[in-house]
Amino acid sequence: MGPVAFAPAKINLFLHVGAPGDDGYHPLCSLMAFADIGDQLVIHEADALSVRVHGPFAAALADEDDNLVLRAARALLAHTRGPQPPLCLSLEKSLPVAAGLGGGSSDAGAALRLVRSALSVDIDDDALEALAASLGADGAACLWGRPVVAQGRGERLTPAPRLPIIEAVLVNPGVGVSTPAVYRALDEREAFGEVAPPPMPEAFESIEEFSAWLGMMRNDLQAPAIALAPEIGDVVETLAGEPETLFARMSGSGATCFAICASDIEADALAERVASMQPTWWVKRCRLGGPWPD
Repeated sequence: MGPVAFAPAKINLFLHVGAPGDDGYHPLCSLMAFADIGDQLVIHEADALSVRVHGPFAAALADEDDNLVLRAARALLAHTRGPQPPLCLSLEKSLPVAAGLGGGSSDAGAALRLVRSALSVDIDDDALEALAASLGADGAACLWGRPVVAQGRGERLTPAPRLPIIEAVLVNPGVGVSTPAVYRALDEREAFGEVAPPPMPEAFESIEEFSAWLGMMRNDLQAPAIALAPEIGDVVETLAGEPETLFARMSGSGATCFAICASDIEADALAERVASMQPTWWVKRCRLGGPWPD
């Protein structure tokens, strides 16, 4: 096996969305953290630049001839002198697709880091981050997988406050939601929020303090997403109703939701119970923070 890069799931702990500007884009403010579960990318020698996808959710990408991993590799290889070296990127797709987890952006970020390292491409971190940002709103944040506060379209990043250990459970009901459709539903409601960064301490001292603070924040896309896919509401309600859950919310534009627990034992118990109650749901126990090693 060749060099490996980890592509962690992205979680929007809060996501505040403003009214669209003249360019049609919605400004946002989001606190993002990254899970210790995700996809994995491996680089191999090959006859031509290509991407192979396997794993539990590979079928969802089967019809994509130009996925973000391939686009990221092409964009980076354009910085090399001379002919582009042939290589194959093998993606183990363990995260649900179009699930509010930034999977495509995280896969692209892993590809950028992996190809730069493997081929010693002469591009610095700032240029690599700009390249990642050009591939999507979550691109810059997902490149490094560090907790950040993202603003603008997601490209303006500042370090997050120091977070406590976040023991969590991720749950996806197995329904697809279109991000453009969720934003259209938000526009119809005109339920836009304030996107100035909220007051934040330098560090949160406990998971209980952090969960209480999150309760004062929002995900402005949660209500429109639930209107399109009521199953998301079922997940949030189920998680919020369990005794181990300190806080529950949807991530991104859905459909994945997260629950924060006080300890690893409680998170283990919650994940086991939810998986037993709803065997068709995707349920994963994880820890949120980052960055995680490859």
